[in-house]
Amino acid sequence: MRPEAKAIQLIDDARVRVTRFEFQPGAETGWHEHGFDYVITAITDCQMLLEEPSGEARIVHVPAGDSYRRDKGVRHNVINNGTQDMMFVEVELK
Repeated sequence: MRPEAKAIQLIDDARVRVTRFEFQPGAETGWHEHGFDYVITAITDCQMLLEEPSGEARIVHVPAGDSYRRDKGVRHNVINNGTQDMMFVEVELK
């Protein structure tokens, strides 16, 4: 069993929800589906293992300071696949 990533709610209002996620090596978010469009900004270099509903898994590297966005409906489990702590901020657009 993997350790759980720590989710720290920073803002949750009528327009956005902002959450900082902190992962020790091997930690995971657990399976979840995004109910909103969202943007991720990496605080540290992030070596993510993304498990997907199809049973496939892929590794995504997001360098510190880089961002990406996804549409609502994404379902996955995010795992820190690196050897260092990993942190990113997620902004959900309500």
